[in-house]
Amino acid sequence: MQFEGGELTHLDSKGQARMVDVGAKDDTERTAIAEGFISMHPQTLAMIVDGSAAKGDVLATARVAGILGSKQTSSLIPLCHPLNITSSAVELEPITAGQREDGRVGIAVTATLKVTGKTGIEMEALTAVSVACLTIYDMCKAVDRGMEIDGIRLMRKEGGKSGLWQRS
Repeated sequence: MQFEGGELTHLDSKGQARMVDVGAKDDTERTAIAEGFISMHPQTLAMIVDGSAAKGDVLATARVAGILGSKQTSSLIPLCHPLNITSSAVELEPITAGQREDGRVGIAVTATLKVTGKTGIEMEALTAVSVACLTIYDMCKAVDRGMEIDGIRLMRKEGGKSGLWQRS
């Protein structure tokens, strides 16, 4: 099978799942940026921003959780290689009414990860965003069970044989 000019590398010639052999590949610097959004009631966002959440500092906890999540990706996703991540940063930006075209309020999450290695770091960036959003949900669910996590996607990756890919 081919999509976007490539083959599904996690399948062998019989269509069975396998971990890709990256042993012969050169180490290169690789970067990935992913984003996501968790929407919530304006009152929930205000509670997060003013630091009055019962479980503590939501933004600091979500940031650290995202970084930790990025480091656990190969334990969560069966065919991912364990990577020696060289940099993992998670940014959380409160979004108030009127800042988005759709009018939704919440937290925009961006993860930027780097590695020098034989395989990309996209899954780690996506995992960091997912775990940060889930942590926000966990810490605030007592006051807002209607929060929604969406828009988790890769924005940019660079390095390796395929070079630069950027969402338009």
